[in-house]
Amino acid sequence: MLVLALDTSTPAVTAALAEVTDAGLTGLGERRVVDPRAHGELLAPQIRAVLADAGARPAQLGAIVAGLGPGPFTGLRVGLATAASMGQALGVPTYGICSLDALGRAAGPGRVLVATDARRREVYFATYVDGKRVTEPDVAKPAEVPVDADRAVGEGALKYSDVFGVPIEGRLLHPPGEALIALALDKIRAGAAGEPLTPLYLRRPDAVEPSARKHVLP
Repeated sequence: MLVLALDTSTPAVTAALAEVTDAGLTGLGERRVVDPRAHGELLAPQIRAVLADAGARPAQLGAIVAGLGPGPFTGLRVGLATAASMGQALGVPTYGICSLDALGRAAGPGRVLVATDARRREVYFATYVDGKRVTEPDVAKPAEVPVDADRAVGEGALKYSDVFGVPIEGRLLHPPGEALIALALDKIRAGAAGEPLTPLYLRRPDAVEPSARKHVLP
C-alpha cells in the first residue's frame, strides 16, 4: 500500500511517500521546502513532485497521514485541510499524528527534547525517551522550558540553543514525513477507520475577530 504523509506544522512544507507491507515500511521519497509564508502555494506542488518521483498516481494511495501540530494556525490548517480533502476525494482513510512525535521518533535512542518554533519568542516542546513521548506537548518561552534531556532537536532547539544548554542535532529541524507514517503503521496495517484531523494549536490563533465598535455620542 502506498501512503502519503503531509506536514505543515513548521515553516517547512513536507510531503513524503512510503510503501507499507506486512514486512515493514519502505520510504519512496520526501520533498520539503522551507518557507513560512507560502504553505498554501507550496504543498500541492510538493505532493505532485513526490508522487512523480516514485512514478505513482494519487489514485494508488491507500492512506494519508498528516502532522497535527502543534503549529501556527495558518500554516497548520493548510496541511490538514489538504489531507482531509484528498482522503475524502480518494476514499482512503486519514490518520493524524502529533508532529513533535515524528521528530522524537527520528531522534532515536536517549532522552531528547523536541522543540519547534512557535513564534512570539516561544517554542512548542515535549520530551522523548527512546523515541516515545514522556511529557505532554506544550508551548512556552525557551527560558521556561524544563530541560530534562541529553540533547535537543527541532528548529526551535537550534534557534534557542544558547538557552537550552544541551547539544543540538542540526540534522533534525522539521518533522520527517516517513516518521509520521511509521507512527501510524499499526493503524494502516490494520485497515483502521480514518480519524478526524483535529489540529493541535495549544493557543489561540493570531487573527481574531474585531470587537464591537464603540458607540460615539453626538
